[in-house]
Amino acid sequence: MAQARTYSRYTMEAATLLGKQIRLGRKKRNWSESELAARTGVSRATVQKIEKGDPTCAMGLVFETAALVGVKLFDPEATSLAGHLERADDTLSLLPKAAHKKREAVDDDF
Repeated sequence: MAQARTYSRYTMEAATLLGKQIRLGRKKRNWSESELAARTGVSRATVQKIEKGDPTCAMGLVFETAALVGVKLFDPEATSLAGHLERADDTLSLLPKAAHKKREAVDDDF
């Protein structure tokens, strides 16, 4: 049985805000939920979940839906994302490869 997952208030608010922005973008284009679903390649029910801010929706689907209705996620210029990605890669390359080192077994036999 799947265990229910809890999300922080910030996560829920961010997902709800993005969902509302997607819904607004869809309505500005005069698209029905079914039209957006067809363009995105998902079911109408999935579009409804995305627009409600359901955090269990796949991130790729949410981003693609946002892009289709014109919601800008990071920067007004899509070409500038490449620069952000490059800087993130540079920063990640400076960090340790593993967050945790394997610890030796502790001999606590007395």
